[in-house]
Amino acid sequence: MLLHAVDVGDGPRTVVLLHGMMGSADSWWRVMPVLAAQGFRVLAIDLPGHGLSPRDPRLTIERAASSVVETVRSLAPGRPLAAVGHSFGASVLAQAAPLLRPEPGIYVDAALVLPGGSDRDDLIERYARDREARQSPENLRASRPFYSERDAEIEALAARRFDPTTMASVSCGRDHMWLPDPGSIIVRADPSDWVTAADVARFEANGIDVRSIPGAAHTVWYSHFEEFTASLPELFGRRARAQGVG
Repeated sequence: MLLHAVDVGDGPRTVVLLHGMMGSADSWWRVMPVLAAQGFRVLAIDLPGHGLSPRDPRLTIERAASSVVETVRSLAPGRPLAAVGHSFGASVLAQAAPLLRPEPGIYVDAALVLPGGSDRDDLIERYARDREARQSPENLRASRPFYSERDAEIEALAARRFDPTTMASVSCGRDHMWLPDPGSIIVRADPSDWVTAADVARFEANGIDVRSIPGAAHTVWYSHFEEFTASLPELFGRRARAQGVG
């Protein structure tokens, strides 16, 4: 299925952005114009069951990745790609990478492990509770003091649009684990609740470049925007050089 995408910029290369669970394409609102200013075309995609994209009560990680590939090929056929995935979006990107062939593929605070075998009804109930708690911008700012007012409004709207049934389906199948190609990049919070020292060792042993940002939150670009852009001179080259990086 084709997914909803926010399309900005008109450069010769395309950067695909994939948000995390209960986020949306608009989660990248601050990142997108900076990438466009660097000369990229930017496609920020709403994953299935998120934002304005279709719902799918039979969603698997494979179906999510196929939908991303279909959407990118429809909107940007034949264009050279870079791609950034955060958390669940990073897992989707890892599954889609053999077809998208991003250069580079960038995975934000994700161990790239998806446990399966969950009870669907229990997970739907849990996600529904999480969605309810995140619908208030005030609650979000209380639990995430690094959010700006606009950050909180965007993430609260994303929560209201989130479909627990679609997302629960992803974790009801088999276990998954991915190891991106050598030369891929992991950007992680330090310390990270998601990417352990063992994960770092596994990635680095495969030639993956792990870059850590001390004190960052799971949504690294929300809590440490300048450090996030500086960590990726491949995408934010001119901006990173201005900050003494690259």
